[in-house]
Amino acid sequence: MLHKTRGIVINYIRYRETSIIVKVYTEKFGIQSFIENGVRSSKGKNKIALFQPLSLLDLVIYHDEKKDLHRISEIKAGFPFLTLPYEIHKSSIAMFLDEVLNKTLKEHTENEVLFDFLYHSLIFLDETEEHFENFHLIFLLKYAFFLGFSPQDAAEIVTQFKEFNITIPFDNDYQKLMNQLILADYQTPLLMNRGVRNHLLEVIIIFYQLHVEEFGEIKSLQVLREVLS
Repeated sequence: MLHKTRGIVINYIRYRETSIIVKVYTEKFGIQSFIENGVRSSKGKNKIALFQPLSLLDLVIYHDEKKDLHRISEIKAGFPFLTLPYEIHKSSIAMFLDEVLNKTLKEHTENEVLFDFLYHSLIFLDETEEHFENFHLIFLLKYAFFLGFSPQDAAEIVTQFKEFNITIPFDNDYQKLMNQLILADYQTPLLMNRGVRNHLLEVIIIFYQLHVEEFGEIKSLQVLREVLS
């Protein structure tokens, strides 16, 4: 049956000589996988650029609840990015966010509020011209709400770290900044140096590791730390 839906590309893997299997977070059906034939061929109807991670798409899809792999009938860019893939600071943040989403987006059901949050967060990152160096920190704290474990304040993080015997430094100065991040929106300018930002990111990632099974290591983290100096 044909359905119209928006989608956010999470990743793709090569399949056979010219095809891919692409994982998309859809507005109507949550995480879904699609096979796209011929996309890596010059003769393919659709171009591989449409399937780059975090691309925002308008889709018409064939969806069968009994199948794990679906097909795309029509596709076009829902919001063509102007800066996100090309500006190194933004692309490093995007690479990090995509890895987090790949580890955490699991549901195969509709969640319109979460989809809108992700969709409009990516548009904001593409369009904003300044004060986005803390975007990934604020994103993670807001996203944790949808995953069911957002901290109300820094004290809650401290309590949970004590319960699990986690000894990462998290003194009053760090806690004050964390509380500001929890209350911030993407446009809130919060001044902090590279070291402080990286440390707070490490605290948030450990918090995620406590709550998300098999969250593990973030491979893109080192690149992000180096770029956002």
